[in-house]
Amino acid sequence: MSQHQPISRVINLIPEESQRLWTVGESEARRRLLASDVDGVLQLDGSFALVAQDGERVALARSLDRPLRYFLAKSVDGPALIVAERIDEIASELARRGWGAQFHPSYSRMVPAHHITTLRLIGCPDPNPVHLRFFDPPRGVLPKDLDVIGRHYIEAVYGEVRRWLSVHDRSAPIGVPFSGGVDSGAILLCLYKLLLNEGQSPARLKAFTLSVDGEGQDARQAHDFLARTNLEMLGEIIDISSSDLDPLRAVAVIEDYKPLDVDCAAVNLALLAAIRDRYPDWNLLVDGDGGDENLKDYPIEENSELTIRSVVNNRMLYQEGWGVESIKHSLTYSGGYSRGCVRSYACAREYGFEGFSPYTRPSVIAVAEAIPFAELAEGSHERLYALKGEIVSRGVRSVLGIEMPAFPKRRFQHGSVSATQATRLFPRDEARYRRHFETLHAAAV
Repeated sequence: MSQHQPISRVINLIPEESQRLWTVGESEARRRLLASDVDGVLQLDGSFALVAQDGERVALARSLDRPLRYFLAKSVDGPALIVAERIDEIASELARRGWGAQFHPSYSRMVPAHHITTLRLIGCPDPNPVHLRFFDPPRGVLPKDLDVIGRHYIEAVYGEVRRWLSVHDRSAPIGVPFSGGVDSGAILLCLYKLLLNEGQSPARLKAFTLSVDGEGQDARQAHDFLARTNLEMLGEIIDISSSDLDPLRAVAVIEDYKPLDVDCAAVNLALLAAIRDRYPDWNLLVDGDGGDENLKDYPIEENSELTIRSVVNNRMLYQEGWGVESIKHSLTYSGGYSRGCVRSYACAREYGFEGFSPYTRPSVIAVAEAIPFAELAEGSHERLYALKGEIVSRGVRSVLGIEMPAFPKRRFQHGSVSATQATRLFPRDEARYRRHFETLHAAAV
């Protein structure tokens, strides 16, 4: 008499329409997952959060720009894997099926970007997931020539924007959340030049700049950038009140409590709400998220866990964190931008926008990883921080033929408000945000 085998169920809550694969269908993408075809998965163009099943074996993978979470539930029939974009969607599904008592937000897991994650649903105990890297670009192989580096970097950005533009409606308006900084500035210029080169009207392009209480440096910086590039006609200031900023709501939307991501999400939500109110039918946004991570433009002094050696010597540290092989404080999240992508993705989803950043695409990150940061910085924080503006502005000059102003770095949340308001509005109180996050599911647990 054969022994009863548990039923392996996968409950996939990812909306099919949210998959934005540009060159292949979802069935072919799933085939590549199950075949552990790392080259085939790397070549998937677009934004995706994929699930594929073969009996008890389940494979998951996502692009860097969006989250993919899972929760392993138990039923009398065997294990059930719930896959979703959000933790609250997992909680609701468990409650709907009568499994709510099993839920705790810390039991959910996030699939790390750039890996095929494979699970086997065999019943108690289910083995740990296995992660197979599908993106592993060579490091430090470009010469120490900033002109060469800049050209390669902006060529990759331009190429990704061109691929994105080719799969969208030629008449649809395109918005750029715009501070006048290096990342959003390069995006705007690439889009403008591309529309001209493709014989399309640049009038469909608009640069949205947030101004809180009529203050903040970004509005002035954006105006200066547009004036110096003769693109003033593209600018539009979005004025809001500081009372519209709600960090605790941002915690709920991004389902995270890291202060820098929460504060960024708070201003992003306010900007997107105002754009949606002003333009009810607007859909497409192209932003500069991920640019700081690529070119390592974060103040190392603000993180006691980091040194300049760890930043320049660890593969994709700012994109992936310490990696899947390392011990972390929590398995609920992956690391780096792989975790922080929700600050853009979840906010855009909240207001019905389709967002895109070319800086999150493998071809662009591959160029960034090829930069010999250690040799260029020579152990100096100041040299490291100066690289981004030099690389991007030289690349824009070489590829686009435009002189791009490169202003000092300023975070989105700090540039949108006055310097005197920043500390009051964004106290960087992780304990407060964490407590609020824990209350979101208190009734369920």
